[in-house]
Amino acid sequence: MTARADIFRTQMAKLGLGSKPQSFINGALVDGTGDTIELIDPYTEQRLTSYADAGEDLAVEACLAAQAAQVGWAKLSGAARGQVMQDIARAVLANVDPLATLEALIAGKPIRDCRVEVAKVAEMFAYYGGWTDKVHGEVIPVPSGHLNYTKREPLGVVFQITPWNAPIFTGGWQIAPAIATGNGVVIKPSELTPVTTVALVHLAEQVGLPTGLVNVLCGLGPTAGQAAIDHHAVRKVVFVGSPETGRIVAMSAAKALKPSVLELGGKSANIVFEDANLKHACLGAQAAIFSGAGQSCVAGSRLLVHRSVHNELVDMLTKGMNSIRLGDPLDDATEVGPISNARQFSHVGNMVARAQSDGANVLRRDNKPDTGFFVPPTILDGLSNTDHAAQTEIFGPVVAAIPFETEEEAVALANATAFGLAGAVWTADVGRAHRVADHVRAGTFWINSYKAIHVSSPFGGSLNSGFGRSSGTDALMEYTSAKSVWLDSAPTPQIAFGYVS
Repeated sequence: MTARADIFRTQMAKLGLGSKPQSFINGALVDGTGDTIELIDPYTEQRLTSYADAGEDLAVEACLAAQAAQVGWAKLSGAARGQVMQDIARAVLANVDPLATLEALIAGKPIRDCRVEVAKVAEMFAYYGGWTDKVHGEVIPVPSGHLNYTKREPLGVVFQITPWNAPIFTGGWQIAPAIATGNGVVIKPSELTPVTTVALVHLAEQVGLPTGLVNVLCGLGPTAGQAAIDHHAVRKVVFVGSPETGRIVAMSAAKALKPSVLELGGKSANIVFEDANLKHACLGAQAAIFSGAGQSCVAGSRLLVHRSVHNELVDMLTKGMNSIRLGDPLDDATEVGPISNARQFSHVGNMVARAQSDGANVLRRDNKPDTGFFVPPTILDGLSNTDHAAQTEIFGPVVAAIPFETEEEAVALANATAFGLAGAVWTADVGRAHRVADHVRAGTFWINSYKAIHVSSPFGGSLNSGFGRSSGTDALMEYTSAKSVWLDSAPTPQIAFGYVS
């Protein structure tokens, strides 16, 4: 057993979990019965542990458990549900260190980032805990004289699939609004990073979340995931991940006549005009693409720079990236860790190689650690917006720097993509900033900033970036359905058909 495997087991024990990943169903840790899945430490490339795929039978158990628990949960007052969610928020904050350590170890994300994300998960439960008694309908003045009012009702059971790049963050992001509105949940985190989601739900049950309301499947999409999508108890499917897998999930849900919410990828444009503060823009560009090793759906992977300052900004960015600290995710000093898994590491390397063959001037930082799935911060200069690396999501610390001449060209380049998730503009011209924000197709857009998000603001995209919204009050609508109630208060009902004797 390696030293890091020891760390893994120690943190699991602190959180009341076993020595390996297990599904969490109806309040119990359960071993799967399917194929063996190995978890590899992305920093050492050594095995941490292994576990068995949950399989189809456990998916059925999870759906039935959520269905049974949801009935009682929905009958509670909103205030009572909100109190439980506030207790969950406090429990998460009390366990930041073991949760962040596990996340850093299995996802390869710097522990400094993991601590922030765990704290944000607590904030998610606190935020939606404040909304539980404020989700209401309206009275509609219909012309017939009826009293017509609407109610927002929970869907029942929702099935959620979350990715490997931010496991506990996306877990909280999805679970909190779903249970706030009275739903039960079955969630399947990535098979590569399942343990922090299990830990989150286990903690939640310890402080009052009803047993079985939220169930975690540790396993594969084609087995456990497909069985959950097909189960009659599931009323909606939520997926966060790649466009390729999102299409499969959406088609499976549609085949079962179930709606879906998709949070997919992006190829976001980070636009820098000649009047921008270039030092600020450079810092923003680094945060946009190098933080998290570029493994973010909103990464600013296309840096569109006015031609008059293009070379200056690229030079500034090249020098700056050499000061970024790459290293062990468990080291507090590390700013960028490895790519999370071997498959993604290979994809990023292949994309850079293809860009170079397409004529890109590949600018890399001077060095990187000798072991681990590390891709050094990389700039692809000299590409056009139509080249493969400028149109395909790389999901690594690799940015394509592309010059433009006019505001109109910048907007056209930004929108010349199959995605519609995020974007940003850097300029001192307030009018231009708002014009560009209006005209770039994106669900989230920043002005003189990048990557600021909060649970209170809606998040989502269009086209290959998916559809639906998964935060803010918009998420409350996604997890409820409107019921229209009509009351005829007239002494004689206004029914214009029928006979009685």
